[in-house]
Amino acid sequence: MVVVGMALPSTSLRPALHELAHFRNPAFSLPCVLLLQTDRNFPRHCHTSSVVCLAGTGSSTFRCRGLPPGAVEAKEDLESVDNRKEHAIKNGADRLQKVPVSRIRNFSIIAHIDHGKSTLADKLLQVTGTVDIRDMKEQFLDNMDLERERGITIKLQAARMRYVSKDGQAYCLNLIDTPGHVDFSYEVSRSLAACEGALLVVDASQGVEAQTLANVYLALENNLEIIPVLNKIDLPGAEPERVCKEIEEVVGLDCSNAIFCSAKEGVGIHNILEAIVQMVPAPKNTTQDPLRALIFDSYYDPYRGVIAYFRVVDGILKQGDSVQFMVYEVDEIGVLSPAQMPVNELFAGEVGYLAASIRSVADARVGDTITHSAKAARKALPGYQEATPMVFCGLFPVDADQFAELRDALEKLQLNDAALKFEPETSSAMGFGFRCGFLGLLHMEIVQERLEREYNLNLITTAPSVVYRVILVDNSMVECSNPSELPDPGGRKEINEPYVKIDMMTPKDYIGPLMELAQERRGEFKEMKYITENRASLVYELPLAEMVGDFFDQLKSRTKGYASMEYSLIGYRKSDLVKLDVMINGECVEPLSAIVHREKAYSVGRALTQKLKELIPRQLFKIPIQACIGAKVIASEAISAMRKDVLAKCYGGDITRKKKLLKKQAEGKKRMKSVGRVEVPQDAFMAVLKLEKQVV
Repeated sequence: MVVVGMALPSTSLRPALHELAHFRNPAFSLPCVLLLQTDRNFPRHCHTSSVVCLAGTGSSTFRCRGLPPGAVEAKEDLESVDNRKEHAIKNGADRLQKVPVSRIRNFSIIAHIDHGKSTLADKLLQVTGTVDIRDMKEQFLDNMDLERERGITIKLQAARMRYVSKDGQAYCLNLIDTPGHVDFSYEVSRSLAACEGALLVVDASQGVEAQTLANVYLALENNLEIIPVLNKIDLPGAEPERVCKEIEEVVGLDCSNAIFCSAKEGVGIHNILEAIVQMVPAPKNTTQDPLRALIFDSYYDPYRGVIAYFRVVDGILKQGDSVQFMVYEVDEIGVLSPAQMPVNELFAGEVGYLAASIRSVADARVGDTITHSAKAARKALPGYQEATPMVFCGLFPVDADQFAELRDALEKLQLNDAALKFEPETSSAMGFGFRCGFLGLLHMEIVQERLEREYNLNLITTAPSVVYRVILVDNSMVECSNPSELPDPGGRKEINEPYVKIDMMTPKDYIGPLMELAQERRGEFKEMKYITENRASLVYELPLAEMVGDFFDQLKSRTKGYASMEYSLIGYRKSDLVKLDVMINGECVEPLSAIVHREKAYSVGRALTQKLKELIPRQLFKIPIQACIGAKVIASEAISAMRKDVLAKCYGGDITRKKKLLKKQAEGKKRMKSVGRVEVPQDAFMAVLKLEKQVV
């Protein structure tokens, strides 16, 4: 055990800790306790695997508090620390300077959710001087309030950095940060298509998770150079050697050169930058070819029109050039660093943005190719595979006058979120709205919140559903995502529903609860394998409709948050599905209908009728509430009528007088029931829709 003391002013404490990993002293190879004495009169203890450096600002004397004077003293000249800071500031100021194509590196950061992607991106921006220290904040690239509140990345973000390597050459590094949640895998695939390499970040305390595997496969499909990075090595529970072995066994990547880092403490950041320079290949030098640029993201600016983010694949684009999606003159081009910084030209391999006063959102879609209008490229770039929505729901404005605003908002949001699909829909209960398709439940929640926050809309969301394929008696096939579109039982032969293959990774203690959850959701067991001694992978095939509800929440709650999951669509299968209708006073209420499995029809019908009985106000006549499959009633409740006491004035007399009054009242109620209509209040619809999201 080596004990070393260190006296520093409190303002230098944080920079000193961050510099610990940048200097390796072979003289220290024993476990160590570092005592930091600051001017605030309290010691700081820092356990490390070995003493790597004692650093301060300027030349400092280090003395261990509590030890005899002279027991441990050291002097260290730290000019290298100041030099590194100066280099970072200079790099940040010079990041718009051009470098040859051979010194451009385009890379992305991929990882499972909450493994430290955004923190690592922040540290890369800080170390390269791209962002001033005074402007720095956590999750710097996550510029939406929604991202900061939830602590997740929703949108891919690009940033240009300049880094001077050990070989003395300046390199241009284009970073594209990506989301980690399975619902946003389409964002990940788009960013990887614009890169030549990827940093695979794995939490050294948690190891390989489900989305880690999915992202690796996406990177391999794009033939990217993958650099394994083990993050959070400063945590007490970190086991980097075990995780390295796990990556080699499960993923199949060689981890002999894996980088150990702590993005929070700044350990190993320079090693990552050097690995990017040395291992990620440069883009092909095709500056002499006709211009071809791939749009990988875009958004709508109310003052400048559509702003497109793109990667120049071939040729050179200059400010003032006339380009075509249609035909537009380029008003401004620039780089993202990470704020928008205008430049005069961009050439092959570079990543930037473009403003050309594009007012129609349909003219600059993600995946389009930009080329010169005078010297157009002969062949467009492949673009991106169209995203396939998996979950559908209806979006209706609370105020019917906001329908046009909702349409405009969805068009602008679709520009920024290419996976969003929508089409007009009409409901007898909620008026005019849109049927929207999403990649998952989280995607649906995020879109709804963005519409409400960014466009000031008040929305009603119907229960989520999936797309069913109905085979008719003439063997033709129709698709329907709305129960109202389902053909009559006499006109259909069978209903097929989408199935997904789900891979759940969990500690071995929670295998039982997860198997029970999958069996409850009509899952078919396929495979179980142990990844390591304490972690297992469960593979099931189950209906997508069963996963659309609270499956993910149940998975987390039953495993205390330790399990993760990844799923993919595998096709359609025939199922015993029925349309469950809700009848109120003999009239079918179409917005409350649902497509459910026959085995669950009774429990869903019972829950709906009981909830409606609580919510619908009483009338002067009896109101029956029935859940039906076709003409068969499977669950029923009734709201009793409000009664006027017609016998109050009869304080005596013959019984026939009372019977006559009661008979007259009964006839009036019968007539009222035949002509009366029951208006289901809006809050009742909202409550039932929330209930459907839980039980369907």
